[in-house]
Amino acid sequence: MLDLPLFYANNKGVIKQTILSLCVSMSYFCIGLVRGYSSPAVPSMEELNPELLPNKIIASWTSSIPPAGAFFGSLVAGPLMHFIGRKYTILFAAPIWALSWAVIAYGISWQYLMAGRMLAGFCVGLTLPSAQIYVTECTDPRIRGVIGSFPSILMSTGVLTAYILGTFFTWDNLAWTCCGVAVCLTIVVVTLPRSPVWLRSRNMHKEADKAAEWLGLESANKNVTSLNVIEKGSVTEKPIQQINKSNDNAHSWETLMSRPVLMPLAIGLTLLAIQQLSGIDSIIFFTVEIFRSSGSSIDGNLATILVGTVQLVSNIASLLFVDKSGRKPLLIVSGIVMSISNASMGVAYYLNQQGNHSFGFLPLVSLIVFMIGFSVGFGCIPFLLMGEIFPTAQRSTLSSIAGSMNLGMMFAVIKTFHPLERVITTAGTFWIYSALCIVGVIFVVIFVPETKGRDLDSIAELFHKKEHVKSINLADARRASNKSEKESQQKCDAISRF
Repeated sequence: MLDLPLFYANNKGVIKQTILSLCVSMSYFCIGLVRGYSSPAVPSMEELNPELLPNKIIASWTSSIPPAGAFFGSLVAGPLMHFIGRKYTILFAAPIWALSWAVIAYGISWQYLMAGRMLAGFCVGLTLPSAQIYVTECTDPRIRGVIGSFPSILMSTGVLTAYILGTFFTWDNLAWTCCGVAVCLTIVVVTLPRSPVWLRSRNMHKEADKAAEWLGLESANKNVTSLNVIEKGSVTEKPIQQINKSNDNAHSWETLMSRPVLMPLAIGLTLLAIQQLSGIDSIIFFTVEIFRSSGSSIDGNLATILVGTVQLVSNIASLLFVDKSGRKPLLIVSGIVMSISNASMGVAYYLNQQGNHSFGFLPLVSLIVFMIGFSVGFGCIPFLLMGEIFPTAQRSTLSSIAGSMNLGMMFAVIKTFHPLERVITTAGTFWIYSALCIVGVIFVVIFVPETKGRDLDSIAELFHKKEHVKSINLADARRASNKSEKESQQKCDAISRF
């Protein structure tokens, strides 16, 4: 078991990796501000400037439109990460983020609010995959689970910060505060080194060596691990870079359709789909409404801050387990806990509909348990795994695809929450979320590999395994055939001599 304090004391590079991760994770703090802004800001607008939100439809779109912008941002993130790198993708987004908040703060009509929120969502899509991959590629495998959890922790911090500041600031002052955070993000990221993995993929080896040396990753990112392949009937050594990172065919149709690319992509897409289908963003965006409609006697605004606090504390607590328990066990526990709490939330609504109001505490308990379960597993690990299991040469493209799907599904889940309520009731909606969480647990048990403590190359080998085994079997068959032919020839020679 890794002794983290001793590990940090004996590794100056790890301290630099931690600083880099915290600075980069400021972008996830900005994402949290985008997600949490509408909860306090919309009531503030309705109270102080009701002309900005003339009807409930516009108010609803003001709250939910960022995921739509994020969908397009994530599509753009893939090419940007590939051509200019992870660091400069974040730097490209930061000033646009500041502009989006300025547009919102200056908002003189609902069109300004929509444009600003859409632009802020676009920046979310740019930074969601790039920041996590940047952190993953710049950290030691032994602490990647801990450091890789920083983005999700900062995101939860951003959501909670928006909730708390929203109780003291008006909607426009809150937007100006968020604008200042985006400016700070630009300043801190500009001083950081670029990803050594990306630099090597662009054949910038000297720069990669300097970045790796600064981070204390001299041996971690050189991709010297070799993959056994069969050549002319014998087992030889061939670097993974020659197989997986060739600039000539890394994005050819044949390569993209190969098992080492499709399998990680399928796993990443499914985990991100389960993350959204658990109902997490329906809960975050409509927490106050959920408490009011469930019959709970607890004030909705107070409950929102409490739920946000629980999510943050749970994300921090997950640091103690992600590199000790592993990714897979935490995902399983997370899915089970979310399923039980969603089912409990459904029961709370059902009892309220039947006129039984004696369980007013049940919605709060259910959401607190849900946030704990979500935070220790599906809240952070899918993004961490994206940076670990996606092959380096295709990581930008695959992360862009996965991020777009995740954000598009987020938008769909948020916008279908109320229609589902009308069709199958709110209780039925939460029970569907519960069933989908169980589907996620089954998927994790069967298909998700454990990546704890592995370097990126050994993780890549996991998805070459079957091809490797087939090659070995073919080589064994060839050797057996050659041996059989040789024995037969020897018997024929003996008979001839006799």
